[in-house]
Amino acid sequence: MDSTLACLAAWMPRQRWYAAKGRTPVLRLVADLDFEGDESGGDASARGARVRTLLVADEGSDPAVLYQIPVVEHPSPAPHALDAHAIGAVADGTVLIDGIHDPSYARALLRLTTRGGVVRSDGLTATGTTTLEETEASAIALSAPAGVLEGEQSNSSLVYADEGTRIICKVYRQLQPGLNPDIELETALAAAGSRRVPRPIGWVQASWIDRGVGIDASLAFAQEFLPGVEDAWRVALRAAAAGDDFTARARDLGAATAEVHVTLARELPEQVAGAAEHEAICDAWSRRLAIAIAEVPELAPRRQAIEKIYAEGRDATFPPLQRIHGDYHLGQVVLVPDRGWVLLDFEGEPMRPMAERMLPDLALRDVAGMLRSFDYVAGSVALERPESADDAEAWAAAAREAYLVGYATASGLDRAACAPLLHALELDKAVYEAIYEARNRPTWIDIPLRAVDRLSGVARPYMA
Repeated sequence: MDSTLACLAAWMPRQRWYAAKGRTPVLRLVADLDFEGDESGGDASARGARVRTLLVADEGSDPAVLYQIPVVEHPSPAPHALDAHAIGAVADGTVLIDGIHDPSYARALLRLTTRGGVVRSDGLTATGTTTLEETEASAIALSAPAGVLEGEQSNSSLVYADEGTRIICKVYRQLQPGLNPDIELETALAAAGSRRVPRPIGWVQASWIDRGVGIDASLAFAQEFLPGVEDAWRVALRAAAAGDDFTARARDLGAATAEVHVTLARELPEQVAGAAEHEAICDAWSRRLAIAIAEVPELAPRRQAIEKIYAEGRDATFPPLQRIHGDYHLGQVVLVPDRGWVLLDFEGEPMRPMAERMLPDLALRDVAGMLRSFDYVAGSVALERPESADDAEAWAAAAREAYLVGYATASGLDRAACAPLLHALELDKAVYEAIYEARNRPTWIDIPLRAVDRLSGVARPYMA
């Protein structure tokens, strides 16, 4: 296993989902699932391959991060040993392939999520649960070809596309204890009859013991795949660049968001925002602002104006807390023909602990996230064509207003009563974005800084 961990330590920093960029992993094997023990009757050892899932803690990060690494072992020489998906070769010559790109792992995963079943190996138990009826499941060919969805940052997804089979299965790379909100919320919405989320197909939940502590976490989630659709970011960006009116679609998106919030509030427990919850939310604004000012010096002169908006939000009456999307923006929504807007990826903010993501929150936080996303469309257009900045800003302002009209009409939101709280939440999101851009995309930093000025009442020319 030492040689396997050495291979992983060299390979993981090059992967998009690896969190500690620029650092050398310090790895510890936590648990090992061998699909040779698959009780659902699969052929995990097809072609001499050994299909495994390794749970590996990177203790070089603070706090440590737990990763799921699907691995397919091929006796050397492997037919694709030297391709881009090879992790490396261990001491006995066995070649390790990133399981996401290997058909043996793809079959094992499809079997667990569509047929259900249990796999036990070396202290780790993985349980597959499916929503499909037996006749539906048996109609799915386990040999359906699988392709890897490109461009993902924190997870890896397999798309199974065959005659009669359209499934996407998300494999969670960074694991945290508990049922992933992506699974919990989307299955609750679908069970309530909502067509604003893809149909859930099945999921895999694992349990193991690490250093005497029992842990349970989600490994994968399979859903209906919606082919040929575009996310709202691309649709909106194209409209803004062309100067096309987007208000009707923005209004419909607001209504779709409200519909999801209303359903979640009905299906899952709400919570009164008591004094403790109220203070916790507001204190988080102040903590984030302190971090932002330390990392983004340009925010320091704006501190007093920002804190004034936060104070107004703190004095507002908070509505009941409920389960929400938690990381809502235009990239999390797709436009489906004859169905309208469909929401995706209910995991919440990836940097927040799972326990926090599962807590009831303000539905207006999602609204604020979408308002900021429209602003990012304008900022992106302006970065590409500075001469279009004013038109792009006007486009975003119209889209934001239309979105709010659609949301308020469908939800019954009193916009005037909620304005101070929404204003503070949107400003808090812009402050968070300033931190993100300073760390990851310094050339984009002006987008959140301009928003901070607008939202805090500081006048500044667009893209100055």
